[in-house]
Amino acid sequence: MSLRYRLKVRILKTPRGNLLWRHWRARRGDVVGSYADLSDYVRRFAPGNSFADIGCMWGVNGQFAFLAEEAGAHGVKGVDVFGPTPEFERTKSERNSSVEFVLGDCTQPETIRRIGPTDVVLCAGVLYHHPAPFDLLVALRALCRKTLILRTSTIPEMPGLPNGAVFYPMLSAKDRALWNLSSLGLLNQVGISGAFDPHQGYGNWFWGLTPSALRSLVETAGFRVDRVATEAFAQTLVCTPVESAFHHELPDPVQAQQLGADVSAAGIARPA
Repeated sequence: MSLRYRLKVRILKTPRGNLLWRHWRARRGDVVGSYADLSDYVRRFAPGNSFADIGCMWGVNGQFAFLAEEAGAHGVKGVDVFGPTPEFERTKSERNSSVEFVLGDCTQPETIRRIGPTDVVLCAGVLYHHPAPFDLLVALRALCRKTLILRTSTIPEMPGLPNGAVFYPMLSAKDRALWNLSSLGLLNQVGISGAFDPHQGYGNWFWGLTPSALRSLVETAGFRVDRVATEAFAQTLVCTPVESAFHHELPDPVQAQQLGADVSAAGIARPA
């Protein structure tokens, strides 16, 4: 990682540098996003559709699920690996809401079955917490029928290295410090502000994906990216599922034996 890139990241981590970056990107015609825009996306896409919020609890207590229901969505589900929180239960009671909470990991087939095919899927603040982000995107593709609203933390693009990414676990304290965003108000980055903690599970920050890496993963998983709202350290994507979703089917024993014979006969299997 070059000194120039490190300097760029440090500048973008300052409130002034971040603000100047936003103005510059807006002046050149880019859509500059913010977390606050998620409510607008929900109001736009939820009405008349089924809706699921994947990762609905941490810090928001089902807020977007309730908003989707209010906007006219049906069959609304909130999904998370913990909860439901007391705040969620209280809001559900006060609203006499029909929002259903699903406790589960959405990369697991049983959880996908419980959620079921869903028109609009929101997944915000989850992807970088997953050690296998592609698996999560494939699961979202299995759920999504019309629209995916995806928001995730990212890192600035690396010049000359498209699709670059940083794996945070096991970095030294010195190397982790570059990705600590406390200067921008983010105070709890498990695995960055402190060492990786296996007991925290998905609470850890696993991946710093560049925007190009994120987009490539999303498209490989079977989505068309229709809109990108960019930030220095986050991206919000609005996507449509397409037919080219990646999948690999395990052959049955007879097919597997034939495949092995074909590979051997072709002479294409060589150690890398």
